[in-house]
Amino acid sequence: MTELNGRRLEIDALRALWAVRHHGGVSRAAEALGLSQSAVSHKIKRLETSLDCDLLSRKAGAPMFTAAGEDLLDYAGRILGLHDEALLSLSKTPLAGRIALGLTEDTTCTDLARILGRFRRLHPHVSVRTKVRMSLTLRAMLEQGELDAAIVQVFAHEVRPTDVVLFREQLHWVKHPDLTLPQDGPIPFLSFDDECFYRRWVLDIGQDGGVVLETVFECTSAAGIIAAVTSALGVALLNGRHLRPEMQVIAHGLPSPPALAYVVRRARKARNPALDTLVAEIESEISRYGGLVLAS
Repeated sequence: MTELNGRRLEIDALRALWAVRHHGGVSRAAEALGLSQSAVSHKIKRLETSLDCDLLSRKAGAPMFTAAGEDLLDYAGRILGLHDEALLSLSKTPLAGRIALGLTEDTTCTDLARILGRFRRLHPHVSVRTKVRMSLTLRAMLEQGELDAAIVQVFAHEVRPTDVVLFREQLHWVKHPDLTLPQDGPIPFLSFDDECFYRRWVLDIGQDGGVVLETVFECTSAAGIIAAVTSALGVALLNGRHLRPEMQVIAHGLPSPPALAYVVRRARKARNPALDTLVAEIESEISRYGGLVLAS
């Protein structure tokens, strides 16, 4: 911890504060960190007492953080990153080798890039080559031996015993409030491309309830789908991290989508100590923060 005139920045308290920001509240942060809500509140209150200032705004309708809280958050991310990197550096073992890693587009937009950057600094003799593809494409590349491992999305019921589950999410049907869904006829559907398993679920299973969806927009990018939703072009399936305030979640009238899991799936190859270490570091980091945090 850092001390100045009796003031202290406790790592666990900073981690709690950081989780509140990235999970949108104390209760969600507590769930992600595996703590009680009162434990998270206590850590932050103790930090406020030590610093002699309020970090969270407790007035109805006010922003979540005070000005002091926002200032501290800027430092908290850097302090936590250096703290965790220092611990890993002191405990690391010499590693060398090559890793072919697959990622989906939405995981590249998270702090996973920071985790990979830190791994490279700590293990400069390990070469990590990353390929970004859709989940179904990555799964095929694993089967063909083109990758050593991949972080992919699967439906929760498809998780294998050998998968390392990083976290779970829920899919949501969304649209813009200005879009009126037709009472009769097909519903306009905003889709990822043919290699998207969301799309396959919609076309193969999701319409069994008599709902007809017509694909009116295809895009491989989540950013493109988000833009189409906010332009009121149609409905889409998006996970919770891609929801925007201007979107409306559709709770009725469409088939309920299955839950998602983000997993590390490995190819059927000989053990790779460098890959074992990378997977362990990713799993540890994500469990600490309760999920992949979108990059700011």
